Amino acid sequence: MASSFPRIAPLQVVIVPIYKGADQKAGIDAKVEGIVKELKALGIRVKYDDSDNNRPGWKFAEYEMKGVPVRIAIGARDIENNVAEVARRDTKTKSSESLDGLAQHISALLTEIQDGMFKKALEYRESHITKADTWEEFEQLLDEKTGFISAHWDGTAETEAAIKERTKATIRCIPLNNPQEAGTCILTGKPSKERVLFARAY
Repeated sequence: MASSFPRIAPLQVVIVPIYKGADQKAGIDAKVEGIVKELKALGIRVKYDDSDNNRPGWKFAEYEMKGVPVRIAIGARDIENNVAEVARRDTKTKSSESLDGLAQHISALLTEIQDGMFKKALEYRESHITKADTWEEFEQLLDEKTGFISAHWDGTAETEAAIKERTKATIRCIPLNNPQEAGTCILTGKPSKERVLFARAY
């Protein structure tokens, strides 16, 4: 499934027309052409899905499953009122937005969605990392809590193998920009310069 993080989503915006008859569609097509150009000029990956083989509701569901962050629905009445319906995948909210400056609004919205999702993911990750300073704590956390355990390790493959043999937990990563922090290895008691993240596979 495609990522819904705007910066890496293959498709960031999809525009779906709502119309009855060729005349209405022609009017929508003309308006959307300009919107697509403006979005592309801002570096936004956009698709205008004017295919007539599926109903708009089907398209909405399809693009939601594909992880497209922003959906724009636009109909003949919307053009008369100079608005479009903008739906956010992250919050499942919809709003009516002016067609004037719509591309700039969408650009700002994608940044807002990116920042919000990143913050949520970071908070989730941080809330699932627990420090252990002793072997007893380490074993207890493995049995009682999900997520990662931040613990000191003496840096040897032998110790990592011994920890895995005893607990089935392995080192998952040494975080980038890991703070250097003097301590002692949870298993051997030897000096350690930093904590690493352990977890058990399920």
